[in-house]
Amino acid sequence: MAESFDASVAFTDPEYRQAVVDLLGVIAYGEISAFERLVEDAKLAPTLEDKFALATMASAEFSHVHGLNDRIRSFGGDPFEAMAPFREAIDGFHAHTAPADWYEGLVKAYVGDGLASDFYREIAAYLDPDTRDVVLSAMDDTQHSVFVVDRVRKAIGADPRLGGRLALWGRRLMGEALTQAQRVAADRDALTALLAGGVDRPGLDLAALGRMFARLTERHSKRMAELGLDP
Repeated sequence: MAESFDASVAFTDPEYRQAVVDLLGVIAYGEISAFERLVEDAKLAPTLEDKFALATMASAEFSHVHGLNDRIRSFGGDPFEAMAPFREAIDGFHAHTAPADWYEGLVKAYVGDGLASDFYREIAAYLDPDTRDVVLSAMDDTQHSVFVVDRVRKAIGADPRLGGRLALWGRRLMGEALTQAQRVAADRDALTALLAGGVDRPGLDLAALGRMFARLTERHSKRMAELGLDP
C-alpha cells in the first residue's frame, strides 16, 4: 500500500493533475460503457425479475459518472475530453468480449467489472485523499454480487456442462482485461508516471507491480470460485 503524500501536490504538480484527469476519464468512460452493456444484456434476461436486477445494476454504474466528472472539473479538465482517448481501448475490449448468452453476460458483469474495480482500487492508493475517495466510491457496488452468484450457481447446478464453458469464458475475460489495462497505461505517459511516483509521492517499483498483479489474479480466482467456476 502506498504511503500518503501532501494533498497540495494534487493542484501544484501539472504531471500529477494530468494523470488524475486521465485516470478519472478512463473510469468515467468505463462506467458509461458498463451502463450501455448492462442495458443490452438486460434484453437477454429470462424473467422480468432478472431484467429489473440488471437495469438496477446499469443505473448504479451510470450514477457514478457525475462524481467523476465533477472531480475532473475540479482539476481544470473537461470530462468529455478526458474520456475521449480511452474510447477505442474500452470499446475494443467490449467488442472482443461480447457475451454469447445471458450467463456469459452475468459472468462478465461480475468477473470483468470486478477486475476493473480491483485495478482502479489499487491505483487509488497512489492518489490524493479526495480523489481516492471519489474513485473508491465509484467502485462500490458489492450489493449486486448476490444476484449474479445466485443465478450462475443455480444454472450450473441444473447443467454442470455450463460450468466448463463459463470457466473458460472467465479466464478469457481475465486475459483481455489485463491486456486492456496495460494498453491504457502504456498509451498515457501521465498514468505511467503516476504509478512510477516521484520525489514527493510514492510509486510502484517492479517488485510492487508484480505483487499488485498477483493480488488482482488472486481476487479474480476468488470471484470465479464464488460463482462455482474453476479459475
